[in-house]
Amino acid sequence: MATHRFTEIPADALSIIETLAGPVLKAVTVSTGLNSEIAARIYNHADDIVFVKGMRVDHPRVWTQEREAVINPHVRPLAPAMLWRVQHGGWDLLCFEEIDGPHATYAPGSPHLDLVAEAMQTLAGLPTPDLPLKTMPDRMRSYTDDADLFAGDRLLHTDWNPHNVLIADGRARLVDWAWAARGAAWVDPALWVIWLIASGHTPEQAERLAAERTTLADAPVPSLDAFAHAQNRMWDEIAGDAPDEWTAAMQTAAAAWHRHRSGRLTS
Repeated sequence: MATHRFTEIPADALSIIETLAGPVLKAVTVSTGLNSEIAARIYNHADDIVFVKGMRVDHPRVWTQEREAVINPHVRPLAPAMLWRVQHGGWDLLCFEEIDGPHATYAPGSPHLDLVAEAMQTLAGLPTPDLPLKTMPDRMRSYTDDADLFAGDRLLHTDWNPHNVLIADGRARLVDWAWAARGAAWVDPALWVIWLIASGHTPEQAERLAAERTTLADAPVPSLDAFAHAQNRMWDEIAGDAPDEWTAAMQTAAAAWHRHRSGRLTS
């Protein structure tokens, strides 16, 4: 979903933002946002910087705003703090503390890999909040008959697009929690494997890296095999007949991982 340029933010939304964040001196649109109609860094009169994201209340995915708002207090060790939320004038707006740092890089040899793995380990150790989160079996049931193998009681982020991982103060911080779910602790590292492959690692390298640094090492072999199969089918569906650049890359990576897991069974 394309984000508005700040100059195109409707006057009523801008008025709400200024009421809560102070007079806006400058705003920089965050063009990497895929889930929000408004996504911008806001600079106000006190030289403070905050990040504001939002949607119209009648948007079909406005539920993602609610998900991020309710989960934020439970993931503060990893996520930027939500400063305020307002639903007014037809808008649902969230404001977060600004994280000053680059997006993570997953390429082979990246200094960010250990930091991302540490964040996954931290997340795996957090108490699972009592929230109505979807489970990974529910999410994956359309793609495999073995979805129950992905069940667990751990809080999962599930969207390891490097644009959702910021590197600041020597650690990885996670944003965009709209797709948080509940499942086995190894699921997030398994999802990371596909992003690692898309970033230049071979399937063998990606699995080894994740297994050495995260809970992927605890995953039962049949569960990983089933998960690779399900992810391959899911990315085929997402890519469709005319994938864009990034969905094509993920489709290719998921297929490579599935072939690797399948080859292990037949070798």
